[in-house]
Amino acid sequence: MTHTSRLAQLRGTSLAMLDGLSPAEQRAQSHPELSPMLWHVGHVFFMETYWLAERVFGDRSVTDAWRDLYFPEICAKDERSARLPDAESLRNWATQVSARNHAHWQAASERDHPLLAEGYLAAFLRQHYAQHLETMRLARAQLFRARSPIPRPSGVAPTAPDTPMVTVGPCAVTIGTSDIAAYDNEQPLFTAHVEAFDIAPRCVSNAQWLGFMQAGGYARRQLWDDAGWVWRNAEDIVHPQHWRAAGRDDWDIPADIDGDIANAPVHGIGWYEARAFARYAGARLPREVEWEAARRHDALADSEQIWQWCDDAFYPYPGFTAFPYDGYSRPWFDGAHFIARGASIHTEVDVRRPGFRNFYPPIHRHVFAGLRLARAR
Repeated sequence: MTHTSRLAQLRGTSLAMLDGLSPAEQRAQSHPELSPMLWHVGHVFFMETYWLAERVFGDRSVTDAWRDLYFPEICAKDERSARLPDAESLRNWATQVSARNHAHWQAASERDHPLLAEGYLAAFLRQHYAQHLETMRLARAQLFRARSPIPRPSGVAPTAPDTPMVTVGPCAVTIGTSDIAAYDNEQPLFTAHVEAFDIAPRCVSNAQWLGFMQAGGYARRQLWDDAGWVWRNAEDIVHPQHWRAAGRDDWDIPADIDGDIANAPVHGIGWYEARAFARYAGARLPREVEWEAARRHDALADSEQIWQWCDDAFYPYPGFTAFPYDGYSRPWFDGAHFIARGASIHTEVDVRRPGFRNFYPPIHRHVFAGLRLARAR
């Protein structure tokens, strides 16, 4: 598939995210950390136009009118809904913008510009569409959940945290990539020397998480980081974000992943919760280089159903250089964002690779993230 045909496919999939939603749902902010669906759709078309038309060709005829809405650093999430066009207007605008961008892509083959070298910009934009598509699917899940006000019992029974583990290492593992498509935070290549460790081939399940809850995991201070305990109490966190009580000792747990709900990986938990569960289980979260070593040694059986929290704060690799702009990664090397590795059922192929690094604040629970356990040898 050519880069232009894949971009066309991603554009169409983005527009389809509006399907099946009422006008109110299209404009709704379904979660404080999520933008309205209409904004996400407009944003991805705008950003393709910004990087291609404006940055490469100097054409601002589209972007000047929309930058105050679609640049996220200019327009705050809670200000976006009232300023958005309706779905029909947005679809018409996106169709016109796509036609203009198609012409720019045709002309790009004759253009000498550093962003176009080795197909970099096309890969960058494919990934931008892909990441927003995952976010849009998270928003749709929140909207659909709100349509079903009556909890439905899942019948899941709690189980112990016991999880079989395999040993990896000691080993030297190449971390990072030289692939032109990779983001700046995945580069450059370096060698990490990893001591032997144990890691669970499978992620923690819903049933195991229910066991944590029934063992008082959310109330046991000794399991929690100081900041996590303050947050847990301030927000009264007692279950995963999307679980709902459904009678005595039962819960409504969405069947997002095909198969048995009890054994499906738990998700909807933040980094603080993941750390608390790991302590409850007599284990810890894997460090990022351990996770990648295990992934590259084929030790992980379910690495692409949910994102998996790692123990590390997001950090730059040795020799990191920001590209194509300073703000994609560098501002988040702040000690307040934590690594999630793998992929989820909502992740597009464009960002499914062993070295891809996701990162979130430790209190983000709307993301499709869970955990697997690890131990030192």
